[in-house]
Amino acid sequence: MDYPDAYEKLRKQYPDVLGAYEKLGNVARLAGPLTEREQRLVKLALSIGAGLEGATHSHARRALEVGIGREDLQHVALLGVTTLGFPSMVRGMTWLNDLFEI
Repeated sequence: MDYPDAYEKLRKQYPDVLGAYEKLGNVARLAGPLTEREQRLVKLALSIGAGLEGATHSHARRALEVGIGREDLQHVALLGVTTLGFPSMVRGMTWLNDLFEI
């Protein structure tokens, strides 16, 4: 998996911190019953809900890499309309569309 340049620079500068961060992510991932697919969709939803453009792009790319379809990703954003509001849903959809070159 390719990481953004900023992440790679941090990994080189602070390998222990990034190693601990990655280990925490792996431990959290393995701690529950969700499938990889479910985890990918949840991470995408959390990123959209938190208003994190870079994380939305990252989690959408990761989801696509494991075979989750474009329509599924867009549905995640669409579901946010009643929880996050219309503007936030559109923002999330726009970030996804960045990847689909719409």
